[in-house]
Amino acid sequence: MADVDTFIETVMQPGVPIVQPIIAVPFNPVVNLFLTTISGQEAAWIYRRQIPGGQARGLWQFEQGGGCWGVLNHSASAVKATALCQARGVAATPSAVWAALETDDFLALGFARLLLWTDPRALPSFGQPTYMWQQYLDNWRPGKPRVESWDDRYFTSRDAMQSGGLG
Repeated sequence: MADVDTFIETVMQPGVPIVQPIIAVPFNPVVNLFLTTISGQEAAWIYRRQIPGGQARGLWQFEQGGGCWGVLNHSASAVKATALCQARGVAATPSAVWAALETDDFLALGFARLLLWTDPRALPSFGQPTYMWQQYLDNWRPGKPRVESWDDRYFTSRDAMQSGGLG
């Protein structure tokens, strides 16, 4: 996977129709934009293992004791995450999910969507990269946030989604 267009074609377009019915959480253009932007920010749309040598896995960079544990145990997502794990053939434990995220992009997509689902605030609308940045910080809690790259990831994602049929 070389760029955002490939990410959209190989992860988002085929993944949303697979994941959405299992987790019963809506996807829409704003959600898709947010998830694409976050993957760009966290993994440059290609890295499934945190570089250099970090603990995060998957295209949305979840840590075993962070996002994996959180999505599996949050009252808004626990049942949905367990259903997704069962459908993907993964034990519903933080260690099993964490290991699988490196090779199962659709599991990663579902967990990323469920993490956003646990936030009771309304999702930002198009044209609000600053509000998306704040929600990203609150939910992903990056160790080294890079605000200087956020707007570029947002606008690159938005433009690619509009030309790729997700926007």
